[in-house]
Amino acid sequence: MMRKILNNIPERVRVLFFWPIFGAVFWCMELIGTDNYHNVHCFLDDKIPFCEYFVIPYYFWFIFLMGMVIYGFFWDETALKNYMKFTAITYTVTLFIYAVYPTAQDLRPVSFESDSFFTQIVRFAYKVDTNTNVCPSIHVLGSMAVYFAARKSRVFGKMVWRVAFCATAVLITLSTLFIKQHSVLDVVFAVILGVAVYPFVYKKDKNPQNPAQTKENYTYINQ
Repeated sequence: MMRKILNNIPERVRVLFFWPIFGAVFWCMELIGTDNYHNVHCFLDDKIPFCEYFVIPYYFWFIFLMGMVIYGFFWDETALKNYMKFTAITYTVTLFIYAVYPTAQDLRPVSFESDSFFTQIVRFAYKVDTNTNVCPSIHVLGSMAVYFAARKSRVFGKMVWRVAFCATAVLITLSTLFIKQHSVLDVVFAVILGVAVYPFVYKKDKNPQNPAQTKENYTYINQ
């Protein structure tokens, strides 16, 4: 019965079911916690200064992710499915890592030199987002998911868009370091995981800019 109901739901809707499931599991892990967190730190973390202005790209991450979902849902189903497949694999592996090797960081500044609007936003970020379950970084993996989906998509496959999406992903990644939400090691392991998963999601995709590509290679909504 349940299988029949699911089969009647469009695939572009079914793939989004991952988000509430992931959110619930991650929230439970944060709520339960553990007494055996492993501190993540390397010498490069001490070389990176705190910069409150990077909180802007840090929070833009949510728009970055949601924008790809909206674009894929209404205009490019293939991009959406690839995006969600990459996200589901990397985020599930990340949750498993958090469970078997829980991590935390102590990089956050004790006090701020100023009490500007941006530092207040950082304070808010620190309150709503704990400094646990940090390696690999979900922020980095999510940014990679958007970039990979965009560069293979029908609309954003052009070079100018690929550069823009790549720059945004890099800026978001840097933001996690400059507002002291993540260690360099969190970023490194996220990149390694993302690069390792990429071939499993995109190995059969063809360049959308290739003139020889046919409609059968990609399925687009409303076409």
